[in-house]
Amino acid sequence: MPEVASRSHIQKIQPIVHGALQKAGITLDEIDCIAVTNGPGLPGSLLVGLCFAKSLAFARKIPIVGVNHIHAHALSPAIENNIPFPYLCLTASGGHTSLSIVYSMLEQRTIANTRDDAAGEAFDKVAKLLNLGYPGGPIIEQLAREQQFKDFFAYPRAKHKELFFSFSGLKTAVLYHLMQEGWYDRTQKKFTQEENHPLKAMIASSFLASVSDIMVSRITIALQQHPEIQAIAFAGGVACNQFIKTNIEQCARQHNRPFFAPRPSYCTDNAAMVAFAGYQKAKTCQFDDQTLDLLRWQNI
Repeated sequence: MPEVASRSHIQKIQPIVHGALQKAGITLDEIDCIAVTNGPGLPGSLLVGLCFAKSLAFARKIPIVGVNHIHAHALSPAIENNIPFPYLCLTASGGHTSLSIVYSMLEQRTIANTRDDAAGEAFDKVAKLLNLGYPGGPIIEQLAREQQFKDFFAYPRAKHKELFFSFSGLKTAVLYHLMQEGWYDRTQKKFTQEENHPLKAMIASSFLASVSDIMVSRITIALQQHPEIQAIAFAGGVACNQFIKTNIEQCARQHNRPFFAPRPSYCTDNAAMVAFAGYQKAKTCQFDDQTLDLLRWQNI
């Protein structure tokens, strides 16, 4: 709910910034530069952060750096790791799923995006179909683990050789499966069986196996098309999924590439990765000014 999210940002941004300074044991007088996300994401929420950061920078007469949210995710594995360039990073979250080649701390290129649902969004929608709650990713992985991550239903995978992601069809396949078996009431939009019905875990396991296979297949194609890639990284909220991370690590090993992923606290949206990306730009004086605005979609 974008409007609710924006209002929540307005209420919380000042105490959060104040709390961060207190926790770090510093004052604004010790801050040399401000990094702020200016897209992509919910425009209203982004504007709250952007306006706050610009106002603070103007009042304190310090430089400001705009940071692409996806670029920050792609750099997050490098916060605590020395990764060889260029590396391939799969960024998967609730709003985005993409493959980027990271050539340096300052240069990267997106080579694949999702054409419909993002991976995290698909997890949440399937969890909603099964009445599992939100967020869907951790719950689905927990149920899949109970079934030893078996693929019971062989939901459709992407068979094309083009570099893009698509998870909408997979989500729809789960819905049609439930309807075909008579386990989903489309009018009331809910799973009709008891809460602990064993089918839930079987569907969760099959769905997770499908998502993992799709991601590994796209990475494999990217490696074939870009042999200059030296390493593979996995970032974004979905990178907290241990099953998918393990499978991508195995893929990297099969292709003789090292694998890197940030710690879980740096996987979900976080200020550390934005500060890290902003610091790389600040080191080379790539500052912005008070005209800094939200990224235009065509430039992301």
